[in-house]
Amino acid sequence: MKKTRFTEQQIITILQEAEAGMPVSELCRKHGVSDASFYIWRKKFGGMSETDLKKLRQLEEENRRLKHMYAELSIDHRILKDVVEKKL
Repeated sequence: MKKTRFTEQQIITILQEAEAGMPVSELCRKHGVSDASFYIWRKKFGGMSETDLKKLRQLEEENRRLKHMYAELSIDHRILKDVVEKKL
């Protein structure tokens, strides 16, 4: 995936400037962003604050850990099931 030049906090700051009433075309020119990128960001991060973003990142990290735990337990379960079937 392509890495953007802007951090998520910078994107939220730009979106907040737009919400404050600055015209989108002027805002995009000021920050060197295309209109398409701005609207993609607004769709993804619209209405979020930095605290919401932190909570989102924490939830994504927790979700990643839980998926990893589930995968490990699933493998362990499968191994134990194979061992039991071989003994019978």
